[in-house]
Amino acid sequence: MKKIILTLVAAAALHTVSAQNSAVTNAILFQKQGTLDKARAEIDKAITNEKTQGKAKTWYTRGEVYEGIVASPIYGKTMPATEATKTAFESYSKAVSLEGKDSEYGKMATAKLDGLYGLALNSGVESYNGKDFAKAIDSYRMAQQIRPQDTTAYLYAAYAAEANQDFGGAKEMYGKLQGIGYKTPQMYGRMLQIARQEKDDAAARKVVQDALVAFPTNKGFMLEDLNMELSAGRGKEAIGKIEKAIAADPTNSNLYAVLGSVYDQDKQPAKALEAYKKAVEVDPANFDANFNLGVYNYNKAADLYTKASKMSLAEYQKSGKKFEADGKKYFQESLPYFEKALQTQPDDRAVISSLQKAYLRVGRTADSERMAAKLDAQKK
Repeated sequence: MKKIILTLVAAAALHTVSAQNSAVTNAILFQKQGTLDKARAEIDKAITNEKTQGKAKTWYTRGEVYEGIVASPIYGKTMPATEATKTAFESYSKAVSLEGKDSEYGKMATAKLDGLYGLALNSGVESYNGKDFAKAIDSYRMAQQIRPQDTTAYLYAAYAAEANQDFGGAKEMYGKLQGIGYKTPQMYGRMLQIARQEKDDAAARKVVQDALVAFPTNKGFMLEDLNMELSAGRGKEAIGKIEKAIAADPTNSNLYAVLGSVYDQDKQPAKALEAYKKAVEVDPANFDANFNLGVYNYNKAADLYTKASKMSLAEYQKSGKKFEADGKKYFQESLPYFEKALQTQPDDRAVISSLQKAYLRVGRTADSERMAAKLDAQKK
């Protein structure tokens, strides 16, 4: 009697195991038949059963079923592609973790994971185009896990985060890109834009400094660095950076004009004059350089007239007329520069006012009155 009982118990156990394994077998059969809804139901039962949930084959099969759902024009409509792709990813990853990469199913699952990268990426693009940026980021993060050294998924995730106004997420992605050695001017440009949107001057400055380490001759970052120095009132310290920028972009007349302005502020008129002249040599229509050259000559003239007016009668009789003649010559020399500046910016009041006074000083009364009328017309 005992023998019969034992035999019955063994048979029952065998039947139970067989039933448990049949869920995996059925899932494989349904998958091959193309009835993925039935395959999904069977394999989802298998992963909750204690006898089959610890086997790599179970999870590998589940990965194949869900990957098939993503690719199916029929069953793909039964669940979001992102969700199915994520399930396939998790299933293949579980298979690898259970038996290792070198096992039979571990090797197959690893190969499947590599192919799943494209699915995850495409799923992210689909969500992005549908304006579901959060879901797109989930897909891109999955792709990153599959290929941690591939830059595309990080870039796309950063773009999706920016589109979602998630600047913290975007910075995280750009930081990861830097961590794997990815560097492009475009990336640093995006990072700079984020820092400015967040009004974080310290972060913006760091981005520019990092960008210049990576791309020391990039004209755009040189100018950004220069503008930061000038905005902070460090004009004198910026001279070396301006000269480096000029070396990288010698046809940029604005750089020479800025250099002249810095020298002006630093009380170095001779160097300022040289820089302004170089600016108009490179670009005859450069407004700032023309105006400042006009101002330079105008101020020289005014200074001579002021000195003449302060002379004693004896001093004036001796050299006053020469001072005034030299002053008139400087007024005359200021005119072409002011006129060129006016051609560039016809409504600039400072230029019009300077011309009105300079014309009067050299005896061009009609032209002076014309400038005065222009000033009056602007007040109306």
